[in-house]
Amino acid sequence: MSFLQDFWAFFASNLDEVFSQAGEHLYLTLVSLALATFIGVGLGLLLTRNDRLASPILGTVNIIQTIPSLALLGFLLPFLGIGEVPAIVALFLYALLPIVRNTYTGIQEVDPAVRDAAKGMGLSSNQRLVQVELPLALPVIFTGIRTSAVINVGVATLCALIAAGGLGEFIFRGIALNDSRMVLAGALPAAILAILFDFVLGRLQRLIAKSFRLGASVTLAVVVLPLIWLVWPQNGVKDRLVGGFPYEFIHRGDGYIGLQEHYQGLDLEVKEMEIGLMYQALTENNVDLISGFSTDGPIIAYQLRALEDDRGYFPPYHCAPLVRQATLERYSEIREVLNMLENRLSDTAMARLNYLVDQEQIPMEQVASDWLANQGFATGTNRETVNPQIRIGSKNFTESLLLGTLFGIMIENETSLDVDLKLGFGGTQLLYDALLQGEIDLYPEYTGTGLLVLLKADGTVRDSLGTGQEATYRYVQDKMLPLGLEWLAPLGFNNTSTFLMKEERARELGIEKISDLVGR
Repeated sequence: MSFLQDFWAFFASNLDEVFSQAGEHLYLTLVSLALATFIGVGLGLLLTRNDRLASPILGTVNIIQTIPSLALLGFLLPFLGIGEVPAIVALFLYALLPIVRNTYTGIQEVDPAVRDAAKGMGLSSNQRLVQVELPLALPVIFTGIRTSAVINVGVATLCALIAAGGLGEFIFRGIALNDSRMVLAGALPAAILAILFDFVLGRLQRLIAKSFRLGASVTLAVVVLPLIWLVWPQNGVKDRLVGGFPYEFIHRGDGYIGLQEHYQGLDLEVKEMEIGLMYQALTENNVDLISGFSTDGPIIAYQLRALEDDRGYFPPYHCAPLVRQATLERYSEIREVLNMLENRLSDTAMARLNYLVDQEQIPMEQVASDWLANQGFATGTNRETVNPQIRIGSKNFTESLLLGTLFGIMIENETSLDVDLKLGFGGTQLLYDALLQGEIDLYPEYTGTGLLVLLKADGTVRDSLGTGQEATYRYVQDKMLPLGLEWLAPLGFNNTSTFLMKEERARELGIEKISDLVGR
């Protein structure tokens, strides 16, 4: 089957979700554009009546436009939390510049002779604005609105990172899973939405040009109705618990879909979000529970309850360096050096290191170096070369980033090799593919992930292995050796996946184990 056929089959099978995400995307774009049009046109008109304000206000909206969209979203999170509100505010701010600037420029460029003629006819300032200046400036104003609409459709895909929904969910999920079909399933409807917005606004512009008063009424409706939609009280009753999960967890072999099959009747309302936002969402009561790992630092900081996997769904997740055999053959000292870490990290010790990075905000290089020094290892060397021999990768969460850093410090201090850290890959599959293709040499991986995600072991294999650490380790080792990969000695801790809830919320609902979520 060709990629195109495969994509259309995937698209058709996920059509309901595509429409749902497109609706969320349309909502974010329409509301933010309505706000920007209402305020931006008014602000632009104000500047035409007070030239002294033009320079500072246009300079301010120019500066906002230069802020990277991800940085703007991150800046708004501490003040507005996660979800639709910060997303709409960010999109509104991004849409302002073209509308304000084009409104101001369009009015300013009206021929002075036409203004003088209107003034000579006895029209007041407001009458000249409505009857003469606005109709003549309309094409320029609408160009700004159309530009803002297209910009917002694109930027709105990033809002999925803060649990605001939209077509970005498919895009980021596809990146995490290295699935081009998912990326295209989000990107294609987004492109169509951008074209649709531009087309509709173009038709609206021509309608207004034919009858300005009718057009003004239509424009008012376009602006006001989304605003009413935005502020209309949401009185819906939440009848399910809400779970906040990263994109990868929802669709992995050892993630939410598998849990639903194993725990029949588990049916949570799922919000997709970045790993870094899950704990914030939980502490701010935006979600009832999140997925996490038993060694996560915030468990200590926020006094969270890890729900018991009472039906034994999750296999052992013992961490070990996963290395290319070609790298080990060329630089055999790596095996000896990294095996010196065997069983050095307990669950408690790993949780403590994560806590120091996440909660105490201590740089992970310092945390890794301090721990190694306490274990009797050297940490003083830090070489930088143009062509390092060893490239170390990691996933994009604290523990993986920290371990990747720790491996780099160990190799540079115990060998003559130079290390290049390529940390923070978007997802397991992406990182694993980079390892297979030789783009990195090693990274910290978990035996449970190797079993279910990388090797995609079926239920029969899982049942035969049970929950034994040694059996799972030997299985993934044997299966990956023919692929040119080798697992080195485990570090000691078992970072099993789990569901986490705030202690008071869990007590309130009487939830102690995952099966207690069934039917909630």
